[in-house]
Amino acid sequence: MLLEHGTKLVMIGDSITDCGRKHPVGEGLFDALGHGYVSLVNALLASGYPDYRIRVVNMGIGGNTVRDLQERWQSDVLELEPDWVSVMIGINDVWRQFDQPLMRESHVMIKEYEVTLRELVERTLPHVKGLILLSPFYIESNRQDAMRSMMDEYGDVVRRIAEDNNCLFVDTQAAFDSALKHVYSASIALDRVHPSQTGHMIIARALLRALEFDYVRVI
Repeated sequence: MLLEHGTKLVMIGDSITDCGRKHPVGEGLFDALGHGYVSLVNALLASGYPDYRIRVVNMGIGGNTVRDLQERWQSDVLELEPDWVSVMIGINDVWRQFDQPLMRESHVMIKEYEVTLRELVERTLPHVKGLILLSPFYIESNRQDAMRSMMDEYGDVVRRIAEDNNCLFVDTQAAFDSALKHVYSASIALDRVHPSQTGHMIIARALLRALEFDYVRVI
């Protein structure tokens, strides 16, 4: 697996990452990591690699866009001195263009999105061993749907930034698309954005696959 012994992994994003985590810093006992994919990643790492003593910190905040991440990056990422960082952002950047069409000040257009995310990645890489970029997603099988189509464009930006900077890329949209071959979207997320526990496990498995997690490892 790519994570080393004693790794500190900070995971940042929006409500999909937040999921009720402890504030101001999401780590510790009980539900400190929230009840989403971050908690599942931690549970799988702790059970599959207990000897690695990997420390997971959840710094997601609901409603965030890449603008919000930029404002809090120093305090919520760099000052925590992580070894690895995972970032999943972009859903609200797209969604606000559809659910708040007249509030243009809330819209993060694709050029701003790319410039801002790229700056955060380039600013962080000198300080960490690895960076994981997860694509934003929309749990909708119809690729011609307006929001799904735009989400795919933002996901392509994330892929491009990952390739340009030698980061791990996790195609969460592709992971959901695989599931949608067999189930209807509402069974994973009623609003096509906030996943059920099954949806969060889809994200967690996709992320761990990128990290070369070994499910049959003998402890």
